[in-house]
Amino acid sequence: MTASSPAAQPVTVFGGTGFLGRRIVRQLRDAGFAVRIASRHPDRGRSLFPDGYPGIASIRGDVHEEGGVAAALAGSFAVVNAISLYVERGKDTFRSVHVEAAARVARLAAAAGVKRLLHVSGIGADPRSPSPYIRSRGEGEAVVLRGFPSTILIRPSVMFGPDDALLSPLLSMMRRLPVFPLFGRGDTKLQPVYVDDVAEAIARILPLPAPEPIYELAGPQLYTYRSLLRAIGAGVRKQPILFPVPLALWKVIGSIGELLPTPPITRNQVDLLELDNVASIGLAGFGNLQIVPRSLEELLSQISGSHIRAIP
Repeated sequence: MTASSPAAQPVTVFGGTGFLGRRIVRQLRDAGFAVRIASRHPDRGRSLFPDGYPGIASIRGDVHEEGGVAAALAGSFAVVNAISLYVERGKDTFRSVHVEAAARVARLAAAAGVKRLLHVSGIGADPRSPSPYIRSRGEGEAVVLRGFPSTILIRPSVMFGPDDALLSPLLSMMRRLPVFPLFGRGDTKLQPVYVDDVAEAIARILPLPAPEPIYELAGPQLYTYRSLLRAIGAGVRKQPILFPVPLALWKVIGSIGELLPTPPITRNQVDLLELDNVASIGLAGFGNLQIVPRSLEELLSQISGSHIRAIP
């Protein structure tokens, strides 16, 4: 069933305190792995997973530092790189995080004798894209495969869940605005995927004896952006008036938003919403892992409730 028994095998997770990463950590721990959260600020991992979470250790491992990455990888059976960046700040640029740091993790994982590397990217990653974010994701996949040729690429669709970057801002706006702006005409197609389903998939892929090289993980329902807003509105008993806003104007709004400590939207999210975000036919996905992904409608009341509690 597995490459080898997961019991006590150490798995290092970079990005283990993030939106997806912390869920990966829980799923791996529940699957019997000994999990190391490697991050620049290990106290964050300890606050998320205090002593009551046996089998999880939070260690220092800055992906920008050669020595820190090497130390975090020492003795690891496997590595999951779940680091993602939406807004560039200081030395954390799309290139430094998605390309240079990813290449560093892959190269040092190979040198350390790590057996398996899972690299989280995204549906639509493209090294030829004019969007800096999307291009860096595609370039990151390429450099990781050069450094660790057997890397397994994990490409989720846009993810949703409590405190996410998709539903939470939309719910906040929908509760406050009688009129709701569309991205362009609202025709972009997307398959939102529940973040916990992605984390479960990663935990199932890790011990497989012969995993597929690429998994595209998308939700069960295909929406246009317009129909997604209507589905969210129906779920919270709101039906705002929808009106188109040119994407060029959204990019200006995203640029301004990036100046805020917690941007409501960024230019790179606008870039993503310009393109269809759906799983490719013929690539492995949830079905290969015997996972039935949950739909947005199934979880909307739960996520909406958590969002209401979070609103001051």
